[in-house]
Amino acid sequence: MSVMPPADHHTTTTFLGHPRGLFILFFTELWERFSFYGMRALLIFYLTKQFLFSDERAGMLYGAYIALVFVSPLVGGWLADRYLGARKAVLFGGIVIACGHILLGLDALGGDRESATRIFLAGMAVIVVGTGFLKANVSVLVGQLYPRDDMRRDPAYTIFYMGINLGGALGPLVCGLLGETIGWSWGFGAAALGMILGIIVFVMGRPLLQGQGEAPDPAWLASPLFGIPREYWLYASAMPFTAAMLALLASPATVGYLLSASGVAMGIGLVAYACLKLDPAARGRLLVAIFLLVVQPVFWGLFEQTGSSLNLFIDRHVDRTMFGITVPASLFQAVGPFSIFLLAPFFAWLWLKLGRRGLEPSTPAKFGLAIIQVGAGFLLLVGAGMMLPGAKMPMLFILLLYLLHTMGELCLSPVGLAAMSRLSPPHMLGLMMGTWFLATAGGNFMSGVIAAAIGASAGADQASTVLAAYGRIGGLAMLIGLAVLALSPWIGRLMKLGGR
Repeated sequence: MSVMPPADHHTTTTFLGHPRGLFILFFTELWERFSFYGMRALLIFYLTKQFLFSDERAGMLYGAYIALVFVSPLVGGWLADRYLGARKAVLFGGIVIACGHILLGLDALGGDRESATRIFLAGMAVIVVGTGFLKANVSVLVGQLYPRDDMRRDPAYTIFYMGINLGGALGPLVCGLLGETIGWSWGFGAAALGMILGIIVFVMGRPLLQGQGEAPDPAWLASPLFGIPREYWLYASAMPFTAAMLALLASPATVGYLLSASGVAMGIGLVAYACLKLDPAARGRLLVAIFLLVVQPVFWGLFEQTGSSLNLFIDRHVDRTMFGITVPASLFQAVGPFSIFLLAPFFAWLWLKLGRRGLEPSTPAKFGLAIIQVGAGFLLLVGAGMMLPGAKMPMLFILLLYLLHTMGELCLSPVGLAAMSRLSPPHMLGLMMGTWFLATAGGNFMSGVIAAAIGASAGADQASTVLAAYGRIGGLAMLIGLAVLALSPWIGRLMKLGGR
């Protein structure tokens, strides 16, 4: 099997000062996120309106699905690093994701409910597996386009991140509009088409990837095992992987038990390693990273109500009329990614400006601010409900909630990833990044538990019941955020990085 030789980073053709391959990856990820967020915008509505799931059952399934989406790249990333290479993993993952969305679309065409439910869960499991192969590895390819010390690497990831959020904004607009106004199969079909477009872009743009992301040992990959190249055995491993994901989606509570056990074991192991193996400075930094990993799920558990209980609240209790037209509730899912697209450059400028004046908040302080803002978003809805008892809530308050939540995300998500790379010992960087996504998965599962608890409440279809729950979780978030802020000066000193 021939392998394209890596091109010289300095002689390759560029666009806007970057390798053209960056923009191939930009559009590949844009279309993958289009498909993911488009399907996510419809998921809770399809479960409650088509399958007539209770809010409680739908919330648990939603949380389990989003959690597994964040765990699966640990497996796909390992297979790519060890055997397949990032390029083959991305291509295979994209094909698998498209097949999963096609399964969802086929289910939406009709059939008896029991069979349709099985097909739908199978489609979700296939998407989880495909995301595992694609998500981490497309980001790896971005970095491989540049020499390690190239100053363009950070701006490249900024451009790439913009593609993620542009796709995340367009997906709910297109898939949500088609799914809610024409038919579910149209929405899921549009998600499949988006991923297919991403595959086409990726395949046609292969020459611009400069030979990066190829298998570490092509000869081994091509060598036969029982007469079949090992490469195809690796692809076949997706079948038992899919079966395992299907079993977990059929029993969402099991996902929670596994995540809890994994998180506790990982936490104990990291603390023990920090205390027994590292020097005081490295130990302090790793303990700070562990603290951030413990705090982080609180944010995601509340933030991800966006796709579950908050989506249902918007559908049932918000006045969505604009110029005489009722806006489908799923379209509100585009507000968050679009806000990130607009606000991310401002926050990058703000941190730089504050840093030059010695006023930039420490990383723990930013985490505290993030949790305070996500809590404030829910308390804003509670206040609006008190001002307008018995009336449908104006859209303005939902938009303001999304603004607060987006600003919170920008205080936590990119900041947290940077902190993991800065605080982790070099030989533990991959492990700590994996643990970050494991913690994110835990937070996403927690979001399902919260949504299920709200759905299980007596009168869960009444705005007052949901707002009472939002008042409790919003108030708790404010207290946790303030506690993190209060601890941040001490945590900053522990970092041994001047509070940064």
